[in-house]
Amino acid sequence: MSPATQQTPSRGKSPLRYIAMAVVAGVIACTGYFAFGGQQRAPDATFTLLSGQKISTSADLKGKVYLVNFWATSCETCMKEMPEMINTYNRFKGRGLEFVAVAMSYDAPMYVTNYAQTRNLPFKVAMDDGSVAKQFGNVQLTPTTFVIDKNGKILKRYVGEPTFAELDALLDKALNAV
Repeated sequence: MSPATQQTPSRGKSPLRYIAMAVVAGVIACTGYFAFGGQQRAPDATFTLLSGQKISTSADLKGKVYLVNFWATSCETCMKEMPEMINTYNRFKGRGLEFVAVAMSYDAPMYVTNYAQTRNLPFKVAMDDGSVAKQFGNVQLTPTTFVIDKNGKILKRYVGEPTFAELDALLDKALNAV
């Protein structure tokens, strides 16, 4: 083989190696942070509702079962799941369920307000400046929904549309807990 056609062995600087390392790190970060089995606590976060009112997980939602749903008006899956989210909230609100729909920071406030008003969303709707998504583990994918129990522990994180029968069973159990 001539020197021009000889291949020099890589010394660990292959772009594929860096990509593989990034994927592994991402998987570890996601599963490590959210593979909690009810052990991870919800962050102390403050939501700014469309009305301008502020509510917090540490005061206003303390001792309550609640859902935090990160969504966007540009997200097809969010729009598909929203009627079922409304039904879920309506089924459980009489038992104490709270619900905060958090519009992502890139969503135009006028689109969010219009959607909330024209669909008569029965739960709290908040606009995020990016800080709440960051506090909940740097949420970037929508929809992402968190189920939080009366003790402030995250019971489940759904990325994408939840299986609503499973969500109902989880909420039923959490609302019945003493």
